[in-house]
Amino acid sequence: MATQFPPAPEGYTTVTPWIVTKDTAGLLDFLKAAFDAEELGRVEVEGGAIGHAEARIGDSIVMMFDSPFPVETPGLLRLYVADADAVIERAVRAGATVVTRPTELFWGEKVGRLRDPLGNIWWVQERVADLSPEQIGERAQDPKYTEAMTYLQSTLGPALPAPR
Repeated sequence: MATQFPPAPEGYTTVTPWIVTKDTAGLLDFLKAAFDAEELGRVEVEGGAIGHAEARIGDSIVMMFDSPFPVETPGLLRLYVADADAVIERAVRAGATVVTRPTELFWGEKVGRLRDPLGNIWWVQERVADLSPEQIGERAQDPKYTEAMTYLQSTLGPALPAPR
């Protein structure tokens, strides 16, 4: 009989994001400065590139490596935090650019978006209200929240700032 193991190793979640970049060392530095990430390890390969690295942000692990691919695709990640405004300010000091200023939305979360120095987009989200489905429905019709959603949707278009 085969031994049964949990589907994910201890400390990992069912889905673990990968960020593939041209500067994993720089990304690790940014994650530490912006989000208080803990570097769990890195493996350098021939030529000094990083073949694998991991960092813990809160209760999640993010994996990354230096890209061998000819095309760069930014990572898109959601990060739940206790204070979105403070985290966004810290990330900007660490080199991020604000894409969407923190905005309260109808379902009870404040959402702000950042572009890190390597082009990845971070949804920084703070739960600000615990709402019933009825309250969410009512708020979805409130002009305050429809305007907030229009703003949020307008900030990821073609005018997205280029990475530095």
